[in-house]
Formats: sequence, structure tokens, C-alpha cells
Amino acid sequence: MGETSQAAGPGLPSSPSPPPPPSPRSSRSLAPTVGKGTPQPGGDITGHLTFPLLSVTLLVSFGSSMLYGYNLAVVNSPAVYIKAFYNATWSRRYGHGLAPGPLTLLYSLTVSIFALGGLVGSLLVGVLVERYGRNGALSRSALLVLLAGGFMGFSRELESPEMVIIGRSITGLHSGICLSVVPLYLGEIAPKNLRGFLGLMPSIFICLGIFFAQVLGLPELLGKDRFWPLFLSVVVVPTSLQLLLLHCFPESPRYLLIERNDVCGATKALRRFLGTPDVQDVIEEMKEEQQSLSSVEMVSVWQLLRDRSVRWQTLSVAVVNAGMQLSGIDAIWFYTNTIFENAGIPVSQIPYTTVGTGAIEIVAGLIGCFTIEKLGRRPLIITGFCAMGICSAGITASLLLQTTLPWMRYISVACVVGIIAGFCMGPAGVPFLMTAELFTQSHRPAAYIVGGFLNWLCNFTVGFVFPFLQMSAGAFCYLVFCGICLLVALYVYFIIPETKNKTFMEISHIFATRRSFLSIPDHRIGMMKFDGYGALESSSVEGSGSSLP
Repeated sequence: MGETSQAAGPGLPSSPSPPPPPSPRSSRSLAPTVGKGTPQPGGDITGHLTFPLLSVTLLVSFGSSMLYGYNLAVVNSPAVYIKAFYNATWSRRYGHGLAPGPLTLLYSLTVSIFALGGLVGSLLVGVLVERYGRNGALSRSALLVLLAGGFMGFSRELESPEMVIIGRSITGLHSGICLSVVPLYLGEIAPKNLRGFLGLMPSIFICLGIFFAQVLGLPELLGKDRFWPLFLSVVVVPTSLQLLLLHCFPESPRYLLIERNDVCGATKALRRFLGTPDVQDVIEEMKEEQQSLSSVEMVSVWQLLRDRSVRWQTLSVAVVNAGMQLSGIDAIWFYTNTIFENAGIPVSQIPYTTVGTGAIEIVAGLIGCFTIEKLGRRPLIITGFCAMGICSAGITASLLLQTTLPWMRYISVACVVGIIAGFCMGPAGVPFLMTAELFTQSHRPAAYIVGGFLNWLCNFTVGFVFPFLQMSAGAFCYLVFCGICLLVALYVYFIIPETKNKTFMEISHIFATRRSFLSIPDHRIGMMKFDGYGALESSSVEGSGSSLP
């Protein structure tokens, strides 16, 4: 990367004379490596993967992130049985069954209420992480899953479709909280050279959750009429394990020191996570960030949206989180069976075809996880969105041509697989990681609220609208997703810089340089590459205090 400006914009929280950010060392190793010194999360010295770091990452990914993926896909295979239950219950109550339109509407509500609960949960993240911490918020939110499992598990015995819908909304509330808190927690405890690797681990477990839902939904397992309430309530198992074990791991050291001023607690947590008694360099780096934010309180969402100093970061988080859901991936996950049926796949083969796509999701997620520290964030998310856009257009073409060319049905299946693989390789996890990396401690919780709110709002919109969009537009509905994917990829290419192996303060300096860029005279601007990509960077903006208008 070219020389980075040392200037900070006027609105960037900083000390009066911020020192130049250290030049980060690029990581060339594919696997996590041991740094040449004290491991430091977000500091200048890289760290190594310790057992406590790996254990807590696997635990919260298994007990929280995996449930999001499971609940996305769990309503797919028992759709026929759930609709039959709704129809039979309605008939017993009112003496007549539901017409196809209202029945579709009620089932669409069951599917999309999960996202509506997630939207509400995303708004609670800031309050929860500030009051209870990252670890504490995850522990308390796990109780919601036990409640939801009870509602859904006993819904048929009590002949109450309302309990299914309420249970789905509560699981959505839990996922809305955890989908932001898990990457926030992992991003703050991970050394900078492992932030991408550990940050994408939850996305692998999201894929695993989808895969488990597809496998358990097979007719030989829980994919039968009498088992669907149990199928929906299996989520209590991983949550119970997390409740039992999560208290064994400490709170985020950055939260303890920067927000609670608990130096002793932060030191103990660092020693546990990093596996070394010598953590003084890490403590000093955190104190430096705390000092730079000493005059800035934790900002609210409204303050974040009005803060000109982080305008580009906020816009970037909004674009990638909204684009993640508007890419059409939820339409694929929620209605995979319907899509395959429309593509001409025999009904008896659809469950097994769906399980095959789940296995591909896991492979794609692993590829992204083990290459992100070598390739960076930008290549994964740009490639993923481009692949999804191309495959969405391919689904439209194959559905239009399959009546005249029977073999096009297999192209349709391949495009579905391509969309899922492209999503799991980058867009599934990188937006949450970017949200943690683009902001300093004071702005990060509010940024997760904004990103999570847009994520879940778009999730709800797609889940609720897609069946009707498919009925009205037919095969052409996938062209909408194609356009959105390509636009998001273009935005990331031209606007968002690479954040691999950079500290949070260094990333803030990069955006400060970008804010100053528009006010620099033309003769002082140099064209340079941003870590090998075609973004602009000024090499002579020292002392510039301007910000974007």
C-alpha cells in the first residue's frame, strides 16, 4: 500500500497531535501465525491462536450464530405440514378452511416474523452491550431461545398457530441481538492478524446451521408430519450448551478497559485470551485509544447518523448490510424447495438436492475463512456479490428456457448453488466484520445497531414480498437481485478500502484522509493504489483539516 496520510479530520476523535499510524505488516501466511512479540489485539504486534480464543469463538458461533442459519432454513422442508396444521386448526375453530391466498399470507408471516423479531433485537444491541458487556449480553439473550423452543414445541399439542409465530419472533429477537454481538465480541478479543479468520468463523456456523436444518428435515429424520414441532424447537440444545460454558470465558478486554476503566479485569482477560503474562503493550495501546476518546462519550444512533466525521463509514455499513439481504439470498434459503420444484426437479429428490447445496455452503464458508487473511476483505466480498449477480441472471435465463431446453433445469440448480457459494464465501460474514473494523470503540455499538436494523429490515422485506414478487414477475424477479448485487460490488470496489491487518485507529486515519481528499487542490493530489486496488489516496494531505461537506 502507498504512504498513508497522517491527518485526521476535524470530527475524528483524537488527541491534539496524533502520532503517525505505524505501517502495518502484511500477513502472507494463509494459516494463523505466531507474531514476533507480545500478542496484541488491534495493536502493532500480531498474535497467535490460543486455545481460549479458539474455544470461545467456537462456543459463541455454535450457540448463537448457528441458530440464525438454522432458523433461516428450518421452515423450508416442513412447509406443507405447517400449512396443513394452520388450515386444520382454522377449520376446527371457524368451521371452514383457509383459502390459498390467506394461507400463503399466514405462512409468509411465519417465515418473515423471524426477521421482524431480528429487527427489534438489533435495536437493543447498544443498550445490552453497554450495560452487560459483550459476554453478558450473549448469556442473557440465550434465555430467549429456551422460551421460544417451548412455544414452538408445544404449539401443536395446544392447537395454537399463534405459538409458532410467537416462537419464531422470539428466535428472531435472539438472532437480532447475537448477529451483532458475536462479531463485536470476537472483533474486540482477536489480535489484528486473526480478526478476519475469527470474524468469519460465525459465518461458517451459519452455514452449518442451514445444513443441519436441511439434514434434519429429510423424511428419514424429522421431516415428517408428527415431528415438525420438535424440528422447530431443536435450537434449545446448542443454546443450553452455551449457557453452561460461556461464563468460563472473560469479558472483552477492550470493553473492560475503555468503557469500564477496569485495568485489572482487562489485564486478566488479555492474559487468558492471549496466553502470555506480558500484556503491557496491549494495555498501553488500549489506553491510547481510551485517551483519544476521552472527550467523546458512547454515541447514540442519531449522533452517529449526524456525525460528519464518520459519514463514509456509516454509509458503507448501510450499503453492505442492506445489500447482504437484498442480494436475494434469503429468498433462496426460505424458498429453496419451491425454486427447485419450479425448476423441474422431481419432488422426491428435492430434499436431497437441498442437502447438497448445504454441504457446498460449508465448503465455501471454509474457503472464505482460511483465505481472508491472505486475500483481504475486499476481494472476497466483491467476488461474492459478482458471482451472486451473475447466477441470479442465470436463474432467470434458465427458467425462461427450460420449457424448450429441458437440460436448462440443471443450469437453474447450478445457479442456486452458485448464489449460495458466492454468499457464504464473502458477503455472509464480511459485512459484520467490516462494521467492527470501520469504527472506533465509541461509535461501534451504534454502527452495529444501524447495520443490524437495515440487515433485518431487508431480510423481513424479502421474506415477506418474494412469494408475491415471484407470482407477479415470474422468472424476471431474480433480475432485481442481480442488479442489487452488482451495484453493491461496484460500491465496495470504489469506496471501501482494505482493512486487513490494520488497527482500528489506522482505519480511522484512512477514512480521515478520504474525508480530506475533496478539499485538496488538484495539483496536490497523487493517484495511488489502495493495497493494489483502484481507489484514490492523497500522499500529501498532512495538516488538512477539511471534511466532506
